[in-house]
Amino acid sequence: MSADSPTPLLDRIQTPADLRTLQDHELKQLADELRQETISAVSVTGGHLGAGLGVIELTVALHHVFDTPRDRLIWDVGHQSYPHKILTGRRDRIRTLRQGDGLSGFCKRAESEYDTFGAGHSSTSISAGLGMAVARDLDGKDHNIVAVIGDGAMSAGMAYEAMNNAGAMDQRLIVILNDNDMSIAPPVGAMSAYLAKLISGGTYRRFRRWMKQLAHAVLPKTWQKRAARAEEFTRGFWTGGTLFEELGFYYVGPIDGHNLDHLLPVLRNVRRMKNGPVLVHVVTQKGKGYGPAEISADKFHGVGRFNVVTGAQEPSAGGPPSYTKVFANALIEEARHDDKIVAITAAMPSGTGLDRFAEVFPERCFDVGIAEQHAVTFAGGLAAEGFKPFAAIYSTFLQRAYDQVVHDIAVQGLPVRFAIDRAGLVGADGPTHAGSYDVAYLSCLPGMVVMAAADEAELVHMVATAAAIDDRPSAFRYPRGEGMGVELPRRGTPLDIGKGRILREGSAVALLSFGARLGECLKAADELAGYGLPATVADARFAKPLDLDLLRRLARNHEVLITVEEGSSGGFGTRVLEALVHEGLLDLGLKVRTLTLPDRFIEQNKPAAMYAEAGLDARGIVAAVFAALGKDFGGAEVVRLA
Repeated sequence: MSADSPTPLLDRIQTPADLRTLQDHELKQLADELRQETISAVSVTGGHLGAGLGVIELTVALHHVFDTPRDRLIWDVGHQSYPHKILTGRRDRIRTLRQGDGLSGFCKRAESEYDTFGAGHSSTSISAGLGMAVARDLDGKDHNIVAVIGDGAMSAGMAYEAMNNAGAMDQRLIVILNDNDMSIAPPVGAMSAYLAKLISGGTYRRFRRWMKQLAHAVLPKTWQKRAARAEEFTRGFWTGGTLFEELGFYYVGPIDGHNLDHLLPVLRNVRRMKNGPVLVHVVTQKGKGYGPAEISADKFHGVGRFNVVTGAQEPSAGGPPSYTKVFANALIEEARHDDKIVAITAAMPSGTGLDRFAEVFPERCFDVGIAEQHAVTFAGGLAAEGFKPFAAIYSTFLQRAYDQVVHDIAVQGLPVRFAIDRAGLVGADGPTHAGSYDVAYLSCLPGMVVMAAADEAELVHMVATAAAIDDRPSAFRYPRGEGMGVELPRRGTPLDIGKGRILREGSAVALLSFGARLGECLKAADELAGYGLPATVADARFAKPLDLDLLRRLARNHEVLITVEEGSSGGFGTRVLEALVHEGLLDLGLKVRTLTLPDRFIEQNKPAAMYAEAGLDARGIVAAVFAALGKDFGGAEVVRLA
């Protein structure tokens, strides 16, 4: 440790056990050093900065008060866990965050014993914590379970389902509500801190139990209930926690989440509680302590690499527009011509591009919060009344609403249009955010139209196609990142449903692409031509309904047929195989290979590296052709077919 190190206290912390040797008065300096280190690290790696800065003091306090990892600490989503990672033995690797072979951008059980539950989706922490609490009690143990959930995550029904269950079970569980954007919180100051300390303390709780016992002994049951409710509502009046009390939680707060003098005594009181679930309401500021984040509209929620001094993020290379932007512009153009078009997002307006749509059509754009299930059925209600809803939801988040897609939309044949962003592998966010399964889980639904854009111009046409489909549900998927740089039409032209296209003709090999791997298929065709294997390249456009005429043509005129998709097995390739079997097109010796994502989760890396690992780049496609022909692909042998 250098004598002039800017982080002398943090340098002493290898694990939270070291942190617990510090005195309370030293923790403020540690928090300042931890904030400095977090900013420095994320400036190099990019990632979720604002959320982590908002929980610096809370992270320090939790690890100081609780005996982690024996006491289980669960971070909801985990995008705010970078400071937690630094304090739990991973500081030496923190600048590998979200990089290939580096630390995950979320909590990950395989990464550390301090990451007790992994997640990349929100609102799971209370359910997981309740399960751990029940397991603890069944094992006869006595450690604490602490779930830290952000206020945004409290907009999801799953959080309330878990709280309702925990309250009904009267299970010992601690929930920390990290409130960094809620308007319901009353002013936080010395009085609220005093009240929080008072009602979480043993004296008040003992008095409360004594009063309950007295009421039980001398009052009729109806008066017992009235007395209990009066106490809850009186406490709720001063603290604002009546909602949580009604769910069965003992409410404490609100307290200033950046004031360790307020946090520490309350957390110590809560740690000593032995009965029932408790919710501690902590008010924080997203981006706290870093000026550029504090004044930024999104509080530096997600950033690329940036200059620590100025906060300026590295400019993009200035390439083609992103698929997300192309989708937003295309939807705006359709909406100009059709006042029945409306747009829905589940707490991702900028991520889906619908913030742009909302600027033009504010009354026709709806952000329903982190509530994908509600978003889908809400869209169904709009469709039932003759509107044309576009539900723009990431592939990985749409998984959370699958029952609603099946039961509320598909069964009723409602024309909801699902705009599925982040299809395929997504780079630094890793497997929790990869759009791997939507083709498989949507293509099996009767009546569903499933499309995938090969480039940004195709995406524009698919927006128009979805707008025109008014008798059944439809979905179109597109990847994260920049487009291919193709020329864009001002407005899309509806495609013929279930019809693909051929981009290049060859006689030996057929490459049938579904989605944005088309560019790699064209590269593979160029390479195959050098080996004397002229290849046809086709863009399926639709996984459902399939273009059977195109499929018959490819199967009958080529020796090898390779399907390529950015999704799991069970999707497009599986549907092609089923069609080939039913059509009898495998009876004459056609060699077929389906290239999909492998049957494992691919860890974060640059997208190109991830697709190479999956065998879905040009080299992987060429290798699959050689394997189908029974040839070793060494890059030297020239194969010629008669």
